[in-house]
Amino acid sequence: MTDGPPDASDKAPERPEQAFKPRSTREVPRFAGASSFLRLPFHDDPRDVDVLICGAPFDGATTYRPGARFGPRAVREASALTRGYHPASGVDLFERLRCADGGDILCVPMEIERTLENIRARVAEVLAAGAVPALVGGDHSISLGALRAVAAHHGPVGLVHIDAHADTFGPAWGVDLHHGTVFRHAQQEGLLRQGGVLQLAIRGPLTSASDLDFAHAAGFELLMIDAIKRDLAKVEARLARAAASGPLYLSFDIDAVDPAYAPGTGTPVPGGLTSYEALCLVRALAGAQLVGLDLVEISPERDPGGQTALLGASLLAEALSVLAASR
Repeated sequence: MTDGPPDASDKAPERPEQAFKPRSTREVPRFAGASSFLRLPFHDDPRDVDVLICGAPFDGATTYRPGARFGPRAVREASALTRGYHPASGVDLFERLRCADGGDILCVPMEIERTLENIRARVAEVLAAGAVPALVGGDHSISLGALRAVAAHHGPVGLVHIDAHADTFGPAWGVDLHHGTVFRHAQQEGLLRQGGVLQLAIRGPLTSASDLDFAHAAGFELLMIDAIKRDLAKVEARLARAAASGPLYLSFDIDAVDPAYAPGTGTPVPGGLTSYEALCLVRALAGAQLVGLDLVEISPERDPGGQTALLGASLLAEALSVLAASR
């Protein structure tokens, strides 16, 4: 055996500094080339990046209007208009984070459990590589697959959940697993940190007075839409405290936003967030230890103008800037 240099196969793979950034619009116009999340390169291997963004095009758990399976495709296309530098935080997220589009996870339209297992396995792979998984759905059921992997890796985690609905409801038509039950299941499976769940922008109408009983009994903190409208700064301060509380998972349902701003969703609820308020809520988590995130329920066929997908792409970039601020 010689004392020569180690074999190339023993070396850690090189990570080029410029490899995982959007290509300059001075080189390629925004309307040209293949669409990807935030105009990032497609790259399958999570070992090379800090954040891997994957589509989860599943809407087999919707209880009203389907169509969110086309959400990832629409967000990719809308991402052409996003930019990496955030003047509010002074962060250039692609200078601090290596990010890539990891493609779509196989989602089987008629098999929710198989789909959730595929999501769990992919998210587990990303976490094992030391990267942060970011998912674009798809309906809200995809969060359960992701949380199963995140909790297995980190232990029970805190949750910041921005949505018109608490998603802690009971079965529908005898079916216990659908997009309105996802966080009840997550709580019952022990995936969420006790006292660490914050739900924002929840509003009515509700089916009955008992609809939020499970969330309250589980110790979830609910900030209804009225609290945000009355005092946005106070809610931002509450989110800043949540950001300092330990590992967090962020789940943003686009129907948290008023349908005047985001009509492209399956269960629109009037009286929601403005686009600005939505971005502010995510921005308030700056510096948080985000261990995973998702953006769900964008149904582009309900929005021919594409403003919902554009807002979704902007929220995705805002969430990544939260991660970048902690680097």
